[in-house]
Amino acid sequence: MKLILHTSNNPTVQQSNPSNLTVLHEDNHLIVINKKVGDIVQGDKTGDTPLSEVVKEYLKIKYNKPGNVYLGVVHRLDRPTSGIVLFAKTSKALPRLNKLFSEGKTKKTYWAVVKKAPNAKEGVLTHWLVRNPKQNKSYAHEKEVRDSKKAVLAYRTLKKLDTYFLLEIDLKTGRHHQIRAQLAKMGSFIKGDLKYGADRSNRNGGIHLHARSLEFEHPVKKEAIQIVANPPNDPIWNTCL
Repeated sequence: MKLILHTSNNPTVQQSNPSNLTVLHEDNHLIVINKKVGDIVQGDKTGDTPLSEVVKEYLKIKYNKPGNVYLGVVHRLDRPTSGIVLFAKTSKALPRLNKLFSEGKTKKTYWAVVKKAPNAKEGVLTHWLVRNPKQNKSYAHEKEVRDSKKAVLAYRTLKKLDTYFLLEIDLKTGRHHQIRAQLAKMGSFIKGDLKYGADRSNRNGGIHLHARSLEFEHPVKKEAIQIVANPPNDPIWNTCL
């Protein structure tokens, strides 16, 4: 059965398909993809084809599988972001990977291009986030409030670009829109992120937030794995490398 792709209405968004996937790592139990801006990891109300289904079709074609392909979603990235997404290829690997993520035994590093540099070159941000499902947005508070969840990240300024700054983010917790909300709270809006205060959008509808690296223990082999993903090919990201 052929996969029918239902894609975004934005003509500048080039979502993944089985022939253009960027596979960063694959073994018997795992597959790691460099997600494109505009990909949704799992299906949502838009009805667009999720990355998980694209990867299934890719595996089906690559290994000439006649039946259904197993693929477990371990974690997600926001649709307008790019970077590393890890999937489990076996039912043995999925619960072990889920446990690693839930227990904070992974190291997730992001790159963010921001208009305003933080006051301090590096630091730790601790906020209490409240999610508003109707707005699909999270609000950062300095103190604990009702229905809030603690959010922690460390950042450092890697480089000054022409009119922007490149930040490296070490994500300590995994809250909804955490990096976007916390950086916005301190006035360092991510380029293109209108939802969190940027003054203009990017042409492709994405934002300059990229899941740069992921470190974890292989769920079966118990080996240390480190994955690094280059950001999308655009003039600003290219100056960061």
